[in-house]
Amino acid sequence: MREIGKGQLMSKTIKDDQWVWIVVQDPGGNEQFLGQRDETKDISFIPTFLEKDAALQCMNHLTLERGHKYEVQAILYEDLVPKADEQGFCLLVLNESGEVLEKIDPKPLNGEP
Repeated sequence: MREIGKGQLMSKTIKDDQWVWIVVQDPGGNEQFLGQRDETKDISFIPTFLEKDAALQCMNHLTLERGHKYEVQAILYEDLVPKADEQGFCLLVLNESGEVLEKIDPKPLNGEP
């Protein structure tokens, strides 16, 4: 298990070495994690799921751009965290209906800005 560093996203329900599911845009080519923007709450987030089936069912609730291919893929939580954090995204753990189970904010540890 990796040491928790400055700015790491902490979860109450997901362990660092746990697999989670995300949606990837344009897999195999210029792939990137599917991010979403909630203008009313002024947040950018990566939809994150505990199960593959939940991710597949929730894709109907996500904003997808025409002309792109989307695929649900597994990733280790500890690998997702630094990538989301460095881009300024929080993680929203969602269920199959798109309901938020947990919001994981990027925040510095030990009171550092």
